[in-house]
Amino acid sequence: PSPLTSSSPQALVDDTEDVSLDFGSEEELALRKAKIRHPLATFFHLFFRVSAIVTYLFCDWFSNSFVACFVTILLLLSFDFWSVKNVTGRLLVGLRWWNQIDEDGKSHWVFEAKRVPAKAASTEAEARIFWLGLIICPVIWTVFFFSTLFSLKLKWLALVIAGISLQTANLYGYIHCKLWGQKSSRVTSRFFVTAEVPKRQTRRISEGPTEEPGKSGTR
Repeated sequence: PSPLTSSSPQALVDDTEDVSLDFGSEEELALRKAKIRHPLATFFHLFFRVSAIVTYLFCDWFSNSFVACFVTILLLLSFDFWSVKNVTGRLLVGLRWWNQIDEDGKSHWVFEAKRVPAKAASTEAEARIFWLGLIICPVIWTVFFFSTLFSLKLKWLALVIAGISLQTANLYGYIHCKLWGQKSSRVTSRFFVTAEVPKRQTRRISEGPTEEPGKSGTR
């Protein structure tokens, strides 16, 4: 046989090896650009904080009782703080934070980011809604603080400070989660936790059960 015919199969093999069809990235991109996949979490991420702002602005239209307005707004702010910290942040952006006390009585911040498959990842729309709500609402409460201070409505000052404190705490926690998650992106575990805590208190999540030595799975 001629050299041309003998080298042709090898050339076809080389060409086949060089071809790479990456369908996974296209599927992941399509899922990321999909519409909202957690509508209930997205709704409650904005419901409590927007309701607190609207109630603060128009509470005089519905009730003349300062105590009733104060308690209602404070409850809405508390519900918002709990839901954003424990539920919507985990579902919409895969982040979570908390504060814990060690054995010596010292307080430590713990920031956690979650690695999930593409099918379970949050979409761009959900992430955008999450961060916009997280940033804009504390700014609005800051504006309320200065307007209350300059208009000498000092009875509302404590409530406004509570609103700034609760919503700024969530913003602070999730910004640190985002920053620590980017720094720890090379970690291959399903969860990666970064915090200033002793090593004995760092939680580790194993990938699967380990088999005891000397035992076999076969019968």
